[in-house]
Amino acid sequence: MIFQPTLEFALLQDEQDELKQFRSEFLIPKHHGEDAIYLCGNSLGLQPCAAKQYIQQQLTAWEDNAVEGWFMGNDPWLSYHKQLIPTLADILGAKPAEVTIMNSLTVNLHLLMVSFYKPTNKRYKILLEAGAFPSDQYAVESQVKFHGFEQADAVIEVKPRDGEVTLRTEDILQQIKDNADELALVMFSGINYYTGQFFDLEAIAKAAHEAGAYAGFDLAHAAGNVPVKLHDWDADFACWCSYKYMNSGPGGISGAFVHEKHFNDTTLDRFAGWWGYRHDKRFLMAPGFQPEVGAEGWNVSTAPILLLAIHKASLDIFERAGGLKKLCAKSEQLTAYFEFLINNINQKAGDDVYHIITPGNAAERGCQLSIVCKNNARAIFNYLADNGVIGDWREPDVIRLSAVPLYNTFADVYKASECLFKALTAVK
Repeated sequence: MIFQPTLEFALLQDEQDELKQFRSEFLIPKHHGEDAIYLCGNSLGLQPCAAKQYIQQQLTAWEDNAVEGWFMGNDPWLSYHKQLIPTLADILGAKPAEVTIMNSLTVNLHLLMVSFYKPTNKRYKILLEAGAFPSDQYAVESQVKFHGFEQADAVIEVKPRDGEVTLRTEDILQQIKDNADELALVMFSGINYYTGQFFDLEAIAKAAHEAGAYAGFDLAHAAGNVPVKLHDWDADFACWCSYKYMNSGPGGISGAFVHEKHFNDTTLDRFAGWWGYRHDKRFLMAPGFQPEVGAEGWNVSTAPILLLAIHKASLDIFERAGGLKKLCAKSEQLTAYFEFLINNINQKAGDDVYHIITPGNAAERGCQLSIVCKNNARAIFNYLADNGVIGDWREPDVIRLSAVPLYNTFADVYKASECLFKALTAVK
């Protein structure tokens, strides 16, 4: 597509967009009575219009049936989560049995590391990217300390080369190879929250296994955003949140993936709970934990039905939109157009006033563009907010903006770019 830096071009693309009707299925915040330009799905997705209805249905079931709601009604709670699994499995590139819905992301990360971080005196190190989201850093730090190791020795952080911001795949793989004899786990983000870089998870998993280590991924910024094939990539485990690109509410329910090759591995430790007990004997209340076959065997606590209802409201939209393949095709065009418009600003300014640190290769990014402002960064961010453009801020000078294909438009990114251009002269 040959882009043009005009509103007319943007509106034409929106008119031709086969996914345009899905914007109306989300509640867009207002700014002075008009729809804000919401470009913050990388932090919190918008509320599906149907979320209230889906929650109300379960509140009514509670009202009508009380405890019998677990077994009675149109959506008995005992199996409610199973309705969500096929769509999630498609989004994650997994077999349905490899996916479960539970807890929050960092809780799941800890639970999965109980199984897949099995340090010995020789093989005890964890490798992750430098600048991973703090929760990942804290989880890894606390896990190695729990096992009696020192963070400075047991945690390896792969850093960009001098003068670079993002990581080169060959450097990641080389670090894995160089530490092969001591690695217990390679634990990478799918997409780095700060730069927006989408890592080559297939290559990372392969290198980890060749080194004799497990491979696990935090897909907080990847799930529902970029094509993921956890089963085919041979990941050992993964977890994600649902409140970013999957629009399932602040603090929404998380999920976990465990590759089927581990289902019958009795050597894996796990923290157990009644909800993960084998389904056919769960209500016998017998002593001695027997896990359900599949990822559900890692469940611990009872499913939170109201959180699942919000999650279902969003996943049903994904299903009606035709799945992630169509969404990613639109996302690629939206993000490329936004990049084009920002580069156009730099050309008009005669300077790299807005430097995009997110990779330019579409295969190495999703919706997010991370933009370094050369001057007056915080003031520019505030100017955007004052003019109805909602993104988010990362110290010291980065504005993250993400055009989400389910509800953002070409006109959104055009108007956001106009605001970025005007900010150059409006703020000092």
